[in-house]
Amino acid sequence: MSKVKYRGLTWDHPRGFNALDAAAKATPELGLSWDKHSLEGFETHPIADLCEQYDLVVLDHPHIGEAVAGDCLRPLEDTFTPEEIVAWPRDCIGPSLKSYQFAGKHWALPLDAATQVMACRGGIVPPQTWDEVLAFDGPVALSLAGPHAALSFQSICAALGERPAMKDPDVLISEAVGLTALDIMQRLTDTSPLSVREKNPIGILQHMVDHEDVALCPLIYGYVNYANDLTFANAPCSAGGIGSTLGGTGIGISKRCEITPALLDHLRWLMSPQTQIGFIPAHDGQPSLRAAWLDAVVNARWGDFYRNTYQTLETAYVRPRHNRAIAFQTAASEAIRDTLYKQRSHDQLLTQLQTLYAGTRVPGSER
Repeated sequence: MSKVKYRGLTWDHPRGFNALDAAAKATPELGLSWDKHSLEGFETHPIADLCEQYDLVVLDHPHIGEAVAGDCLRPLEDTFTPEEIVAWPRDCIGPSLKSYQFAGKHWALPLDAATQVMACRGGIVPPQTWDEVLAFDGPVALSLAGPHAALSFQSICAALGERPAMKDPDVLISEAVGLTALDIMQRLTDTSPLSVREKNPIGILQHMVDHEDVALCPLIYGYVNYANDLTFANAPCSAGGIGSTLGGTGIGISKRCEITPALLDHLRWLMSPQTQIGFIPAHDGQPSLRAAWLDAVVNARWGDFYRNTYQTLETAYVRPRHNRAIAFQTAASEAIRDTLYKQRSHDQLLTQLQTLYAGTRVPGSER
């Protein structure tokens, strides 16, 4: 038994906890145990505070700029070989590893891959475009609670042909694209069932399983755990192709962590093809390796969830990751909800969003 005891923190859902917990229990000599916190805590809690308490922290990539500013994570380049770091972006689906690259280094292992996709009740043929979503004959819900109002806005902008803060990192979005995206969101919000207005993605998906007042959610983070009850498909497309904002999670190694060969071997095992294709899906996880998303056995077990949403993840948009990106995401979501629910001026909202975005950035800094 190792004399080193490791503490890890992940998020409170079978997809985030079960595989990590089972893997730790299968190697008791490592001395690793996992705690969990709420999805809301995962999305907003200051990363530096968590790194003071835990050796391994499961995090979302917009926290990376904050973590680098707080000097609380070890870059992968300090613990893994150059060959491994070259292989992971080649093998991981979409921008899963790239999303944890900031200031010239990588800051987390992309254990879990996810992005906003489409979810609908069984028997419904999923619409493919935003025009088809707007014309859909049935109750459509938007995912707007927590940070998801801003994330849905960014995804629609990407589908319209402009990925926020990409052409000019100091400008969030152009007026024409931003107003069109808000018009789409307003039209859907005005008819969206009130029953899911305050629910996070997990709550919306469970509601769709249990009730019939939501037939379709065009942008919601995919959870394979619901794939046998709901139909998942690629996110809607428009002139810019499929629009979706990357999610997923990575394992960060905190500065307090004592690195041992046994710990690194455990992390390598979690990222290995045999684990990603076999162990993680068998324990309710959602793997990050492309090979797992294309595996016939994995897809057969989960209703072709991976194959049906694969293209969305491959082309997903990576949102800003600068320090205070989480603060922008939170404030922007509040502003978007307030405008949509109260049917306020979209022009004023766009000005407010740009002001909020500029207020959290140092001009010229990384996204």
